[in-house]
This record gives sequence, C-alpha cells and structure tokens, in this order.
Amino acid sequence: MNDLFGRSTEELQHKKLFLFDMDGTINYDNQLFDGAIELLQQIEERGGNYMFITNNSSKSVDDYIKKVHGMGIEADVNCFLTSAQATVLYLREEYEDKKVYVIGTESFKEELRNGHVELVEPEEAEVLLVGYDTELTYEKWANACRLLYTTEIPFIATNPDLCCPTAFGYIPDCGSICNVLKEVTKKEPIYIGKPRPTMVELSMELHGCSKEETVVIGDRLYTDIACGDNAGVTTVCVLTGEATIEEIENSEVKPTITLNNVKEMYEILKMVSV
Repeated sequence: MNDLFGRSTEELQHKKLFLFDMDGTINYDNQLFDGAIELLQQIEERGGNYMFITNNSSKSVDDYIKKVHGMGIEADVNCFLTSAQATVLYLREEYEDKKVYVIGTESFKEELRNGHVELVEPEEAEVLLVGYDTELTYEKWANACRLLYTTEIPFIATNPDLCCPTAFGYIPDCGSICNVLKEVTKKEPIYIGKPRPTMVELSMELHGCSKEETVVIGDRLYTDIACGDNAGVTTVCVLTGEATIEEIENSEVKPTITLNNVKEMYEILKMVSV
C-alpha cells in the first residue's frame, strides 16, 4: 500500500516504537478517531510499544491517563511524555532553583510542583514560563508584560503550537498566547517541547529502540513532523488535524509518509502478520 503521494509504506511494518501526537491525530476533544483503538491493539499484538508525546501542557499526566481511560485506551504513566515534563527537565538543566511565574492551568502547575519547580507570584519571579492556558486571564497577560518590560527575565514557553483542534474547529494554543506577548513587548520566548527532539529521544531510551525502529505520527508539520525529523526517525502525517495536502506540498518540512487518518495506518499494519 502506498501513501497519498505514492510513496511506499512498507517500512511501517518493521517499526517497534510508535510515538503518537494526540489532539488532531488520534482524537478531537474526548472523541477517538475511527481505527485508533484497533491500531493500538495491532501494535501490541505485533510486540511493539506505543507512547503519546503531546505538546499540550494544559493537563498533567494523571489527567491524561484519566482522559484516555475515558476513551477506552489502557495506558499508565509510562505511556506519556508531555511538553510539561520536557519543560521540567529544561528548567532543571538551565535554571535550577530559580523561582518561576507561570501562565498556565492549575493542572500544569501541579505537574511543575511534582517536578520540584518553585512557583511564585510575579514580584518574586526569576523566570517567566508560559503554557497552553485554558484558564487564561487578562491579569496573567498583564503580569507577564510587566515582567518582560521591567526585567531581563528569561522567557520560556512549553510549545509553539498556534492552535489546538476541537470538534468545532480550533482554539488558541500556547504559541498564540506568546504571540500576543511578543506583539506587545517585542520579546520572544524559548520554546520547549516539539519540534525539539527531546521527547522522541527519551522515548527511544526508555524502550531501548533505535531510530530505525521508531516512528512519529502527528498532524502538524512544524511540531510533530519537524520533531521526528530533528530526532532522525520516520514520520507519518495524518490529515485529521492541522496539516493539509497543499501545506505539505509547499512546506520544507515533509513527512516520510502521508495518510488520511490513523485507520489507514491500522490497515497497513494489519496487512502483514509478524
């Protein structure tokens, strides 16, 4: 079976580690896409492993476990790597023991505290951190602007995604929140999460898999597919989220394989017994 551009999909039959984006790739909101459950089961039956690597920092890993359980997916803490976790690692490496003011959800703050990051009010902040904040207030934006105007504070953000897909369309994500701050203050953040290769590299290390055995599946070229490229692994772009055929044709970042949806990936794996 070939992909939408006529490329062979045969190499997918030899993969052992499947790294999935979530929103726009396997689900919208709390609704799984057709074939998602069957694909995950097929991976397990073949002796492979799957993980979810998401830039969505609005939820903690515990919240994600509850969410996927509600959609019928069996998963535990070892099945997830998030931009929140990647950000904790970055803060430990670059700003250990620094006090952090956060624009983010309470769930995100819980994840940071669990990672021993000290969260403070703006007056005490030594680092400004912005996440995908579904609880955003004007006061948070104003606090961030005050910090960026009056100090030389490091400006960190969990992910560059501009929008998050929902059943009715899209809503602003972390990248859009940061773009408002950039327009007002002319300061630009350092983005963590995809497209940095951190989550892919940690996943391969966890499962003892090589680059040749690993594939990243996502719906965004500038985060999911670029992340896989930066990690040197095979990438699959599905057209159930942000990316379109036209965008892929005109982009410098191109997936190895392009499919309509994850159901097609299930059908490809099902063709060959292992």
